[in-house]
Amino acid sequence: MKPPVFEEIEPVSGCECPGCRSWRPVAGFSPRTAYVPQGPGRGVQRAVVVAVAASAALGAGAALPAVAAPQVPGRPGVPAGDEPDTPQGSKAPLHGPGGRPAPQATPKPGSITRAEIINRAKTWVAAKVPYSMSEYWTDGYRQDCSGFVSMAWKLAGNEWTGSLDQYGVKITKEELQPGDMLLFHNPANPEKGSHVVIFGGWTDYTHTYYTAYESTRPHARKQSTPYAYWSNSDRYVPYRYKGVATESTGTDNSGGEKEPVVATPKPKPTTPAPAPAATPFPGAGYFGPGANNKYVTQLGQMLVKRGGGRFYTSGPGPVWTDADQRATQAFQQAQGWTGTSADGIPGPKTWELLVTGKGKNIPAAAAAGPPAPSKPNPKPKPNPKPKPRLPDSKPPTAPGYPGSSMFRPGATNAYVTQLGERLVKKGYARFYTTGPGPAWGESDRRAVEAFQRAQGWRGAAADGYPGPETWRRLFL
Repeated sequence: MKPPVFEEIEPVSGCECPGCRSWRPVAGFSPRTAYVPQGPGRGVQRAVVVAVAASAALGAGAALPAVAAPQVPGRPGVPAGDEPDTPQGSKAPLHGPGGRPAPQATPKPGSITRAEIINRAKTWVAAKVPYSMSEYWTDGYRQDCSGFVSMAWKLAGNEWTGSLDQYGVKITKEELQPGDMLLFHNPANPEKGSHVVIFGGWTDYTHTYYTAYESTRPHARKQSTPYAYWSNSDRYVPYRYKGVATESTGTDNSGGEKEPVVATPKPKPTTPAPAPAATPFPGAGYFGPGANNKYVTQLGQMLVKRGGGRFYTSGPGPVWTDADQRATQAFQQAQGWTGTSADGIPGPKTWELLVTGKGKNIPAAAAAGPPAPSKPNPKPKPNPKPKPRLPDSKPPTAPGYPGSSMFRPGATNAYVTQLGERLVKKGYARFYTTGPGPAWGESDRRAVEAFQRAQGWRGAAADGYPGPETWRRLFL
């Protein structure tokens, strides 16, 4: 019989089994010496030994599970880096490992504005707070997805996906506003897929993508995300924090309309009442190829009043057309704007001038001059020799399509720059805050998607990645 072998066993830092996880919060942990048999099955027996040793060292009343459930494999069809791998800790007060007190006082739950929620989320994104289910950031909140939302909502302690719902009320997709959360809790296996993010606002008028603030590996991030999430989309539930401050728009914390307050009528003031506020700018996403909404109609009607009627053969109407873009561009040029400031897509300043009646009107088209005086018929000249006819010039052709591999996340090449510059010339500059450049990004994908939708394509044909036909139409 072989003599037993003893080894120094220390839990692996990345292991998420309950045995290894139980050691992390313990201050001053040191490896334990334990018997480890050699041969087949050694890995499983080793995990059992670690779990038993952990239970004994902590004096737990019940034995810990010996072997943890396997980690979730990557799901096919989900973009790399977007699938959450977020095992989380349980409910805990605001403190660090080993009971270390937080460096700041425990915040009291109560009223908080939406702007404050988003700004608090941005602090972790800016600091790139590393993801951890056992570590605590300097503000005392656990560095996992549920700790992140607890921090953003300024809760009195660290919650988890199984308890966050009690701090909010369910709302619909249409009621979502910045500062709300999207929660997926898997009660059967909380570490398999459970995740929670802060909703930061819609990125387009179709409400198919939104800005998500979240804590996930490797660190907290802000990212444009498909609704409701990259995976398990149908299982995410929107919630509104009960403690969010009442909005000035007259909505209560649950998203419902507040009852009007009946007050004693006051005497009419001697001064005239101020004029009603102009319609606020709805956002650039409501204008451009593929847009179909009431703001396009309102824009066209205002442009007609300011001298843009000649650009419309019919309408204005809710569907964005080239007439809307040319009329908008004429109004912008009338203000003396050039370049991207006169691209034909209304921004906040263009909208403000239109709704307030300020700025310069679109100048009338140049009138035709008086007819030239008639001249006496000159003496007839002999017919000149006909000039040889030049061959017809060839119709324009698009440059060769370089292949789909040139337009994917992580791609960096001259074709991406060429694509972006062409999209800007076609009227899609609003999707770019900088560039275009050689590195493929979300701005390129969204601009391509808008161009594809303008062709009448939907579904997989308008996924934002250029194929041969998209490429050909862009360059013709």
